[in-house]
Amino acid sequence: MTRAIISFDTELSAGLHQRGVDPRANFESSILGRCREGDFGIVFQMDMLERHGLTGVFFVDPMPALVYGPAIIRDIVQPIVERGHEVQLHIHTEWLAFARFNPVGRMTGRNIGDFSRSAQKKLIGLARDMLMRAGAPTPTAFRAGNFGANDDTLRALTALGFRYDSSFNGAYLGHGCRISLDRDNIGMRHHQGICEVPVSGVMDRADSFRPAQLCAMSEEEMRDALDHAARNGAAQFSAFSHSFELLSRDREAPNRLAIARMEALCRTIANDARISTSGFADLPEPPADPGAIAVAAPRPLRTLRRVGEQAVGHLLHEVRYIRSIVSVTLNTSRWGKAAGGILLALA
Repeated sequence: MTRAIISFDTELSAGLHQRGVDPRANFESSILGRCREGDFGIVFQMDMLERHGLTGVFFVDPMPALVYGPAIIRDIVQPIVERGHEVQLHIHTEWLAFARFNPVGRMTGRNIGDFSRSAQKKLIGLARDMLMRAGAPTPTAFRAGNFGANDDTLRALTALGFRYDSSFNGAYLGHGCRISLDRDNIGMRHHQGICEVPVSGVMDRADSFRPAQLCAMSEEEMRDALDHAARNGAAQFSAFSHSFELLSRDREAPNRLAIARMEALCRTIANDARISTSGFADLPEPPADPGAIAVAAPRPLRTLRRVGEQAVGHLLHEVRYIRSIVSVTLNTSRWGKAAGGILLALA
């Protein structure tokens, strides 16, 4: 049976912090997914998973504790643990640039793979300790922020006793991800002393890997990728999202397309007898010499349908945004109220 891992990179935004957004507003936007129509973040995501009898994996980044203090990480971890979902370790080293205390001196970098192996070990060890102090069980799996890991990251994880890494994403290979694996093999395997659990996906063009991410892959592509994994005897299918990914790009409204895709993914997993939900806690080890699981081949019409679907989704969001601006203008400005009165009189 193929184990479907649905994971969420659960992180506060260093970009919002840099723009002067206060910690609470950052938490509400990045973690709760709060917008004018409600909350579409981790609570909404857990609700949807549970409606389908599924368990999620939340890769939580504790590095903002170096800037905001530990309480904000406890507020992220507590509801996930209480509801029986899995917390694993995520790390965004961008936060070191703003930290009151930098455990590696003056070194900063966008990705964990930008640091030496000894510095990576120190940073990951500190992040693990902060996550556990926030109430998480001992993490056994890791994912690098921006998928920006290298082979030294895996060696550091092995030295720290981690069992799994999930930082290998074929779409980021050569663009931050520098793990020396073949993107054409999406099967679990041992590498540098740890079990690598790659992000799944499909080839959407001859030389273009499309990851199993809610904002990247259509319902059709996700179903095809799941079916491909199950038919080929893959031990796992790994899909991912973010705590804020069910919001529009400006985080002002829900992303209805991404919400529909998550609902379809959950429904497909729940209804397919070949697939079960899984976290890393109950993921079986791969055999010593597992066979390769090739990425599903491209299908041009499928890719074209997804491109069209996303274009329509972006257009609808822009239309809704313009309508909201017009509505605010009509209701608040002197000119707008006068224009609104004229329009009402003419209606």
